[in-house]
Amino acid sequence: MRKFLLISLTILFIFGCKSKPQAVPPPEIEVADPVFEVVSIYIIQADIVVTEFEAVIKIDNPNDFAVELSSITYELFGNDRFWAGGTASDILKIPANSSDETRFKFSMNFINMSRPLLDDVIAMRQVNYRFKGKAQVKLDIKGASDFIVDFDCFGLSEVKRVAN
Repeated sequence: MRKFLLISLTILFIFGCKSKPQAVPPPEIEVADPVFEVVSIYIIQADIVVTEFEAVIKIDNPNDFAVELSSITYELFGNDRFWAGGTASDILKIPANSSDETRFKFSMNFINMSRPLLDDVIAMRQVNYRFKGKAQVKLDIKGASDFIVDFDCFGLSEVKRVAN
């Protein structure tokens, strides 16, 4: 009986001390925000009042893994005046340590614009721009969460006619 009790206690002790496996959290990943830049602004069709434009936006991915811009909400300003805004989805996937470009089409009503801005666009001179908004970023890493990145870039951009 003593032997049976000793074996039973040993078995209970072995199974009682067995800990449940712990979930291993994913390693901490340093993520650099994508960098946005307006490459150029193209005139698609110019009328006296309404003009169709296309903004070419370059996005740099400084990370060692691909990132995907799944949605973006943006505002585009020219010479400190609101031009256009919008939301787009399924923008593009940018490979690790590289960049890619995407295009946004919009129309602008010059009735509410300042005369100097209209003159700059007609003469196809560079315009002061500001491109700001939020982008939802997906990482190409298993278990990594999506995140939102704010962007606000500004500078000078050429105004060009799109070749037909």
